[in-house]
Amino acid sequence: MAPPPQFQRSSSPSQPSGKSEISDLKLQLRQLAGSRAPGADDAKRELFKKVISHMTVGVDVSSLFSEMVMCSATSDIVLKKMCYLYVGNYAKGNPDLALLTINFLQRDCRDEDPMIRGLALRSLCSLRVTNLVEYLVGPLGSGLKDPNAYVRTVAAMGVLKLYHISASACVDADFPSMLKRLMLNDPDSQVVANCLSSLQEIWSAEANTSEEAAREREALLSKPLVYHLLNRIKEFNEWAQCLILDLISNYIPSDNDEIFDIMNLLEDRLQHANGAVVLGTIKVFLHLTLSMADVHQQVYERIKAPLLTLMSSGSPEQSYAVLSHLHLLVMRAPVLFSSDYKHFYCQYSEPSYVKKLKLEMLTAIANESNTYEIVTELCEYAANVDVSIAREAIRAVGKIALQQYDVNAIVDRLLQFLEMEKDYVTAETLVLVKDLLRKYPQWSHDCIAVVGNISSKNVQEPKAKSALIWMLGEYSQDMPEAPYILENLIDNWDDEHSSEVRLHLLTAVMKCFFKRPPETQNALGAALAAGLADFRQDVHDRALFYYRLLQYDESTAERVVNPPKQAVSVFADTQSSELKDRIFDEFNSLSVIYQKPSYMFTGKEHRGLTDISEELGNLSVEAQPAAEALPAQIYEANDVDLLLSTSEKEEVRGPVNNSSAYRAPDYDSTTAALVSSQVPLEADLSIPGLPAYNPQVSSAIDDLLGLGLSVAPTPAPPPLALNPKAALDPGSFQRKWSQLAISSSQEFCIEPRAVVALATPQTLLRHMQGHHIQCIASGGQPPSFKFFFYAQRAGQPPSFFLVECLVNSSSARVQVKIKADDGAAAGDFSALFQAALSKFGE
Repeated sequence: MAPPPQFQRSSSPSQPSGKSEISDLKLQLRQLAGSRAPGADDAKRELFKKVISHMTVGVDVSSLFSEMVMCSATSDIVLKKMCYLYVGNYAKGNPDLALLTINFLQRDCRDEDPMIRGLALRSLCSLRVTNLVEYLVGPLGSGLKDPNAYVRTVAAMGVLKLYHISASACVDADFPSMLKRLMLNDPDSQVVANCLSSLQEIWSAEANTSEEAAREREALLSKPLVYHLLNRIKEFNEWAQCLILDLISNYIPSDNDEIFDIMNLLEDRLQHANGAVVLGTIKVFLHLTLSMADVHQQVYERIKAPLLTLMSSGSPEQSYAVLSHLHLLVMRAPVLFSSDYKHFYCQYSEPSYVKKLKLEMLTAIANESNTYEIVTELCEYAANVDVSIAREAIRAVGKIALQQYDVNAIVDRLLQFLEMEKDYVTAETLVLVKDLLRKYPQWSHDCIAVVGNISSKNVQEPKAKSALIWMLGEYSQDMPEAPYILENLIDNWDDEHSSEVRLHLLTAVMKCFFKRPPETQNALGAALAAGLADFRQDVHDRALFYYRLLQYDESTAERVVNPPKQAVSVFADTQSSELKDRIFDEFNSLSVIYQKPSYMFTGKEHRGLTDISEELGNLSVEAQPAAEALPAQIYEANDVDLLLSTSEKEEVRGPVNNSSAYRAPDYDSTTAALVSSQVPLEADLSIPGLPAYNPQVSSAIDDLLGLGLSVAPTPAPPPLALNPKAALDPGSFQRKWSQLAISSSQEFCIEPRAVVALATPQTLLRHMQGHHIQCIASGGQPPSFKFFFYAQRAGQPPSFFLVECLVNSSSARVQVKIKADDGAAAGDFSALFQAALSKFGE
């Protein structure tokens, strides 16, 4: 019987045109099932290719499962592979369908062709269906005893897959012991490697509950096994060699002679073409000689040439990996690589991530003998077309200067950068000049002479502008134009959106005032008034602190703001020595690439705040006794977790209304002044419109210095009436939350008594109910809690107010976001909500 004609191809073979195409595929597969006519296998191949193509792009073709299994009765190994791929993809999600594959897979496990036996066994172990475990034990036992090495290789890894499906079935069948015998006696190196890999994982997992498994795990590091593997290491492929080298790096030799024996056996691995093998061998050498200082130093000399060769040959990705390991070694022994600095010069064709790492290497190996050459090279990179590399090069020059190498020449080079008239070069140079002046104050005269000629209008980056402002305040006595430059910056206060710049500006104008009071009095008054009116809490607090300090005593204020300073001898290291040692212990792993120990990117307890906040997603609708709950708060169980992602759905950000504990006057940059220019420094300092300082009444300074809590005063509730019987289901709440923009956003502190009461979050919900504000969902663990409230305005129109409230009990701070049907009423509701919250805990 001739094979049926193939159907017409669709215009897009990777996407089926609809159910009709899947039906056509099913029909044609069914017609070809069991057919042995000439050309039937070729027709099956074309159909299988289409099915796999659809499956690859995410089209559900699980309805063809039976037909695919029926068509698998063939000796064509290509068809077998495609069928196994299809079955493995759909078996786990369709356990009932997976049962249909058992017969033909078990039959293939007994096929005469070892390739088919191996493929069938691999597919059978990859089904990962718990109720099919009993069908795996027999074929695995046969596979471990198979005369063909490929089948034994597959079976060794299949045991590990079985262990992850059912550990008890794997151990009860005595598969670990069989793997151990294979590892010690099998002539095929790949079988030995797979047995070793499986046993390491199985015994490591079992060691926590079984003493026998713990002993077996320790036996993997026994001298006979280690030497058995070392003597055969040349037979293994690169992956297996890395596995063995990692095992040997944990082996503890009995004496120094054994250390030298192992190093002699592995000497030729340093010339291996594979970079992973070379790095694995280096790890063994370094760990074995840690207790032998002289030999350890010689190991550094020995491994230097292989590492430099690997770095300069191969792909950029390999160069980066090797450079990361070199960087770690340079941190431990910089002198050994100081003569090879030219290997770390950047090449034009290298990607930026390799260049950046090379710049770090040049910084690390710089010393008295090579600083001039390295700095000369780095200065060339400052004109690089790649702006990020130019920035890194300038930073590298500054870091070398901070290491006290050839400071005179480097300062001259940095000052020349300021003449290049490139914004990013000027910005990076200003930051470095600031750091240099903190460490080498004696260079202030030369630096200030150049910095004074820079226009603040040409410096836009916040860090660079902050550095310039710091120098204007610190060295205002040496810069004639300093007060006027600061005054101009203060006049443009509203145009500066960076909190960092505003904070530096407040401090700089204070310093300048104590050094040149007549010229700075107006500027200081304007700065303090602008700072007090600032909606950013840190800027407001610093301005208020300076204002209160000046009211208290001018001489004390000068000692606080502008004390005598000592040169900074050492800048803080970003990594502790303990972390560096941990990374060194994990040599030849991702820890070196990430520059952090593995537990910092694998353990849940070390995830960032963002990751943890996502887990506040355990929000659930509050379950309360029916007698206490209002009708609107009793929901069905399927409403749970409806609000988990609402905070992520916010796309519209409204204006921020920051609530402060202090009432600041409106800022007018044209009229604000602290004192008249005729008043001497010791005169009474006051600003019209600002509250007078009363130490007996105001405790604001306590909070500003971290001595207490700043509590927002209880505002008078506005005339806004709420509906006591408001009702809103979770689905409607979620739709409204995703549609409405934020009408008000606040951050304020709560009373200590409220923090204590928050130990039982239910009390807050009942408290807010008493003010006709209902809670629809809540969650979190101490100290972070998250609540969603809603309320409805009484009368017409009956608009809703939606609230997201984040409470941190450790800092006693509350963040509130309000969305409203009527945005004009959001302000009144915000005040009412804050007033209700301020009474919590009474």
